[in-house]
Amino acid sequence: MALPALFGSGGRKGGNLGAGSQAISGQTLAAHPHLSSAAAGPASPGARSRRNDLIRSASLRLALVYAVLFMLSAIVFMSFIWWATVGLLEREVDAAIVADARALSERWADGGLPALADSIRQRVASNVDDDALYLMVAPGGATIAGNLAAWPDGVTRSDVTYQLRISRDGLRSLAEVEAFALPGGFKLLVGRDVHARVILKRLLTDTLLWAMLMVGGLGLSGALIVRSLFRRMVRNVAQTTRAIASGDLTQRVPLSGSGDEFDRVAETINHMLDRIARLMDGVRQVSNAIAHDLRTPITRARTRLEDAALHATSTEEMQAAIERAVADLDGVTAVFEALLRIAEIEAGARRSAFAELELSALLDDLAELYGAVAEERGLTLELTPSEPIPIFGDRPLLQQAVANLLDNALKFSRPGGTVFLGAVRDGGWARITVADGGIGMAPAELSRASERFFRAESARSTPGSGLGLSLVQAVAQLHGGQFLLENRGEGAPGLVATLVLKAERPPARIADRMEAPSSVPHPDETVPPLHSPP
Repeated sequence: MALPALFGSGGRKGGNLGAGSQAISGQTLAAHPHLSSAAAGPASPGARSRRNDLIRSASLRLALVYAVLFMLSAIVFMSFIWWATVGLLEREVDAAIVADARALSERWADGGLPALADSIRQRVASNVDDDALYLMVAPGGATIAGNLAAWPDGVTRSDVTYQLRISRDGLRSLAEVEAFALPGGFKLLVGRDVHARVILKRLLTDTLLWAMLMVGGLGLSGALIVRSLFRRMVRNVAQTTRAIASGDLTQRVPLSGSGDEFDRVAETINHMLDRIARLMDGVRQVSNAIAHDLRTPITRARTRLEDAALHATSTEEMQAAIERAVADLDGVTAVFEALLRIAEIEAGARRSAFAELELSALLDDLAELYGAVAEERGLTLELTPSEPIPIFGDRPLLQQAVANLLDNALKFSRPGGTVFLGAVRDGGWARITVADGGIGMAPAELSRASERFFRAESARSTPGSGLGLSLVQAVAQLHGGQFLLENRGEGAPGLVATLVLKAERPPARIADRMEAPSSVPHPDETVPPLHSPP
């Protein structure tokens, strides 16, 4: 602090007089390994396993990390409050001493020694808190003015702030003082009684320690709650997957209904399990269908070859039997090729061939191709004109899907009937509709029409393998859309097949990594309702 030259300089912290240090010595007790090993018996395998599981527990680690971070944050916050409060008190004492010293310096400059002594007496008399300390002594040590009995021992320098024990009115206290040298050998002592500050500091320290204990308890309680929530989620997932691994594919991860992250994880897992279940059902259906539907052509081919081997009397008869058997086996090969194609589509292997295409032009080409087929069968193929509809997809697959729908419509329509083909854009969706005037399907059969090898009772006598609509379904899922099938209704016979596709190109990063095929569109994107053509 800046004071007149006659007062010297001060403000630097110095030693703590009256505060001693005491060394504490202790004795080290010797350990007895043979006693400890005898007292503790061998741990059981179950106890060791539980202890190892506890150490490796991810929920425990997560809970401990939460507790440690919580406690560290609280300790840092409370330590900052303690440091700021104690520092503020210390700065207030230092500022008060500096202010007193400056005021007394001015009094000395104005009136000399008598004015300084008179100012000290006035300050002592007006000090309500009784915490201000003053002492002015003569060169021989005699007290001239102040509220201290004598000059403290050890206070010799004028550039150091001292903390020392003092006695006032028979009571011991702690003071913080600074000494100043006056002309003529006189000395001045200015300070503050900091006993109240020490008590407050001790109270803050005790409060901080108790608060740390409380924060530690709260942190551990929160850690246990976090561990319980984490274990509940993991336990539900583990129980569900364990049941599924045991063969129960109907189990699902339960939802809490809160819509939190755990529920979203559970919904994702359940969606995955639903898809696995559908795939497993598809595998079982395919296996059953192969066992039943393919047995007939294979058996027929074997019978023809065996009959020719036993009864053929000429090369021509043998050749004819072989050709019929080859035709039967070609049909079996075509079925397996269709199954492989459907599996390839469902696996998403064809997404790399996606490109921008114009849907109306694609339907024009198909209408021109199948128009001649319709005329040969006494039918009319009517193409509804539409505006250009750009989409993003696999052109050959879309052609194959619409061709399958047209082939079915022409196959089951009555002579003289009309097959309608058209496409419309409805918001962000494109709907390709094929409607016929045929025999239709029973309501119970509509939901199974896209299953592999499924054939309605009315179609058992017609050629086919029951895989055409399965391929259409796979193509719709590959393009993020949906395949819908319903009877025309309102007294009009026939079926309406609608292929719903996205009419907008997705961003490149999404197009390269489109979501796995699903039987329903994304919940945020509603498929427009199905409308029958006239």
